[in-house]
Order: sequence, then C-alpha cells, then structure tokens
Amino acid sequence: MGKTLAYKILENHLVEGELKAGSEITIKIDQTLTQDSTGTMVYLQLEAMEVDEIKTELSVAYIDHNTLQTGFENADDHAFIKSVAKRHGVHFSKPGNGICHQLQLENFGIPGKTLLGSDSHTPTGGGIGMIAIGAGGLDVAVAMAKGTYSLTVPKVIGVKLTGKLRPWVSAKDVILYVLQQLTVKGGVSKIVEYTGEGVKNLTVPDRATITNMGAELGATTSVFPSDENTRKFLASQGREKDFVPMEADADAVYDEILEVKLDELVPFAAKPHSPDNVDSIENIGKIKIDQVAIGSCTNSSYTDLMKVAAILKGRRVHEDVSLVISPGSSKILAKLAQNGALTDIINSGARIIENACGPCIGMGQSPRSGAVSLRTFNRNFKGRSGTKDAEVYLVSPETAAASAVNGYLTDGRTFGMDLPEINPYEDFEYNDNFFVHPEGATKANTKVEMGPNIKPFPRNVKLGDKVEGKVVLKAGNNITTDDIMPSDSRLLPFRSNIPHLSNYCFELIDKEFPQRCHDNNGGIIVGGENYGQGSSREHAALAPLYLGIKFVLAKSFARIHRSNLINSGIIPLVFENAGDYDKIDLLDELVIENANAQVEKDVIIVKNLTKSEEYKTIPNLQELETAMIKAGGKINMIKGQ
Repeated sequence: MGKTLAYKILENHLVEGELKAGSEITIKIDQTLTQDSTGTMVYLQLEAMEVDEIKTELSVAYIDHNTLQTGFENADDHAFIKSVAKRHGVHFSKPGNGICHQLQLENFGIPGKTLLGSDSHTPTGGGIGMIAIGAGGLDVAVAMAKGTYSLTVPKVIGVKLTGKLRPWVSAKDVILYVLQQLTVKGGVSKIVEYTGEGVKNLTVPDRATITNMGAELGATTSVFPSDENTRKFLASQGREKDFVPMEADADAVYDEILEVKLDELVPFAAKPHSPDNVDSIENIGKIKIDQVAIGSCTNSSYTDLMKVAAILKGRRVHEDVSLVISPGSSKILAKLAQNGALTDIINSGARIIENACGPCIGMGQSPRSGAVSLRTFNRNFKGRSGTKDAEVYLVSPETAAASAVNGYLTDGRTFGMDLPEINPYEDFEYNDNFFVHPEGATKANTKVEMGPNIKPFPRNVKLGDKVEGKVVLKAGNNITTDDIMPSDSRLLPFRSNIPHLSNYCFELIDKEFPQRCHDNNGGIIVGGENYGQGSSREHAALAPLYLGIKFVLAKSFARIHRSNLINSGIIPLVFENAGDYDKIDLLDELVIENANAQVEKDVIIVKNLTKSEEYKTIPNLQELETAMIKAGGKINMIKGQ
C-alpha cells in the first residue's frame, strides 16, 4: 500500500510514536515562524523556559499584524520581540517587509521540511510541499526550545484535481468550492492533500492560496506535491538549490476522496458571515458594494496583483467604492513599481496601504456602517472587519478588481476583457534590507527590551481533586476565537497585556461575561459545535484562564483552540450525548469529582448540582495532554520535568 505525501514527510520527521491515524506522535520541527500579534507571548514563554539555545534549523519573527502605531504599545512589542529574537538566534523581519506567510514562501520555505507557526494560516507553506502547521504560541515556543512538536496523527483527505481553470476562475474559487463541499468543520483532525493531473495546472501562488485557506476547513494542514512548478518558483526567488521533488506514491490510499473538476468551476463568493457560506457569483447577483480590499496572506502574491493591475489599467474605480490594496511583501511591491503595474493601480483610484495584514485582522480600513465589503481575505466572521453590521464577502482578486470598477459584485466572465497571461516565475531581485539576522548575538550580550504594557502571562495551578464552578457563559455553534478574544485596532496593541484584554473577553457575545467571572470566582463555559474555530491566538485561552475558567464543555472543538486550552491547563470536554447541552442553563453549578483520577479515563462524569443531573463527557486526552492538565498547563509540566 502506497504512502501519501503527508505521511512520507511525517515519517521522515518521526521522533516518537506510531504513524497511525489517531495515535499520538512527536515530530522534529525544522522551522518556526511567529508574528507580532502572537509573538510577544511566544517569546515571554520562551524566556520563562530559560532556554540557552533553540533547537530548530531556522526560526523567524515577523512584524506584520500590529503595524499601526497610534501609541507606544505596538512599537514596544516590536522592540521586545527583536531583542529576544537576537538573544535566541531568531531572524527578525521588520515592519513593512510583508506578511509572514508570503515572506516565508519567498525566503525560507523548503519542500519536505516541517514548519510550525503561531498563526493559523501557517499551512500556506504546504503550497511548496511542506508540512506546515498552525499552533498556539506556547507550542511554538516549546518547538524552538526542544525542536519537536506532539500531535495526534490526522487522517488524510485526498482532493483529486482534474482539468484546468477557465478564464476568470482562480485558485480562490477552488478553495471556496472545497469549503462549500466540506464546510468549516470538514477538515478537523485531517490533512488535506492535493493530487491528480490538475495539480500541474496550478502555480505555486495558486497552491499557496488554496493551502492558506485550508485553515478555514479546520484542517491540521494542507499540502501539494513539490514538482517542476515548485522548482521554477524557488528559482525565481534565487533559491533553486532548495528544491526537492516530492509526491505521494501512485497507489497511495486516502481516508476520503473529493474530486474537483477545475474546468467546471465558476467564480464563487463566500457570503456573510462564514467562509463556507459559498455560492456562485451568478446566483448571488449584482449587489451594490461600498468597499473592496485586496491583499492578505491569501491573495497578495505578485500574480494576484498583476491580474488586478491589468483589470484596473486605463479604468476608474467606481465613485461609490473605496478600493484598498496591500501587497504581500516588499519584494512584490518593488516589482510592481519597476514594471509600471503600480502606476496602473494608483491611476485607477486605488489606495495602496502597507505590506501587512492590515484590514484582514481589523487593523484599519473598517467599512462604513452597514456597508457591503468584498475582500480577498480568508475570513468574514461577523465584526472581524471592525464594523459589526458590515456584510463581508470573500472573493478572488479578479472578481474584486472587476467589481471595484463596476460598483457591484461582478462575475468577471461578463466584464468584457481577456485576462493576460502572467508569468508567476519572473526573477525577483534579492533584498535583505528588511531582515535583521542574529549573527554574533547571544543571551549574555543582548538585553531584553521590556515596555510597560508587557505583562506576565497567566499561569494555572495543579489540578485539584474537585473542579467546580458556575456556568458563566452558554454559547452557540461555531464560536470563533474572534468571538472569544476580539481582534481589532483598539485591542491588538494590548496582546501582551492579558489583564487588560480580559475585560473584553466575549465582548461580541456577552459583555457581562468578565464581570460574571469576577462575581463567581471564575466558572465554566458551555459551547456548541466547533467551539474555538478560526485564529490560532492563544489569547482566547489565556484571557479565560486569567478570568478563572476551569473547564469548557462543548459539542466539539476546533483543533488549535482545544490545544491552547490544554496548554493552559483548562480541561476541554465533549458531550457524549449532544442533547445534554440543552439541559444546562446559565449559572448552573457544575462539578467534576475525583478529577485527577477521572482525567485518565475515557469518560468524565460532570455533575449538575443545581439540577441534580449528571452528564457523561469525553476528554479524549492523549497521555501527554493528561500530564499537562494535571500539572496545570504545559509550562508547569516542562518546569516540573
């Protein structure tokens, strides 16, 4: 029986355990990346572990999220990250260089390597044949400290691609179609591996768009084979020496198969307020739009922006539309400036903003009240744009540009022009000026720069024999990490200050939640299906920890958030009978007795003292996870060892 590409790479990096779906394994991590929204916490945790030398082949700290500097807080975080990066031999990417995932592809990604990143869209690296996994910050800090990462072996979905995309249909439409078919829960505990003869018809930028948005499936990661297209891409970046051909065996066996006929796809859009709420643009119709935003780690490549420039050339952005564009990297922006495409974009009436995440994370460019905003981003959760009543649609760059000109959602096939062929593998000039490399720096000769806004991260205590509390929140399905810990220009500067952030925990769901936690000495959260989907931000676990949350009882969990809860010593429990969810009310008093013994079992009994009921719940904890829960979190466990 042949092997999948995903299992080949995992096998090459296996340190401990059996490579069998559902088993716990430990793998070697070759590379890590952090960004500034999660990075401050990562490096606080790395310092807390008192590590003398990091164990990865390469680690990079990017500044790309909190680049809006309206006060000292963001700049202080940047200085802190830079100083700790120097101390530990981590490369540092200055603000303005670009978005971490685009930069990692251009400068450091290598087929067949493993990458762990404190950002949920780290799987972008799968576009060049890496096993690239998004994780919570503490997992990344430990990967730097130990050179390893532990995970439950995922199943592998094989997405078989056939045919070739037609004009005005792009890679974004491919992943939107996959999301329509599989939903935001369809990839949980799975790797999505792309196969078939259609793969050769997708460029590396195409593939990176698809693997990037695979995060919205809830997948552990997504991966494409490394082939001639991969070689051409690496050569265009001056890194042909890093090319390694890799593919699945011809007789590889997949746990599931989804066939996608590229030549039958049409332009799609994800309607508000979920990436899997997908329909064809033809069906949605010509809705009037107010804003268009092009960029993000999903669609800010050179190829994407050259297509946008071609559509805008000689045309004018509609008078009722604000068009903002953020290139993915300084290298891309420089290329657009050199070849004249930037002039075409600017002359159309578009606004060029910094090479950064920007509007994708609510950092500026919030649409007006009640606006319809088309975005080439990866998430359209309610309120994520910074405007609660905005209607955000996710579309391809081609659709976005044509719609910006027309003033309404436009199926590009009706736009009346042929898109030019763009060479995705043009040579790029090497520019190292935005990177700070750690040569010569050591812990002994490098001081940590610690601003006044940076506060210690909260730590849990050892698990007691009785875990009890009142239900301080009852939430519905598909609660996102944006719902738990909002991310916008108002709060992002306080990512290194958990005490302050905790005052806004669940602000979008229940503004009384923090006060209810204070009044009841913490408590219990009850959630629905896919609790904690979205971003990798561990703040969505750390803020509840600070507020005294003991355990979360839900119908199901998103992978990264579940791991972050365990890392913080908060027990994630799943209802054995989903109907028990309806029996629990706000402020019911729940208790787990003999907790230290129960967490080692397959079923944990949760008693509802208010209603004199009890519920069977499933912890599904691996041995290492059980040890973390007992110790009160991952840092405590490591310190104890």
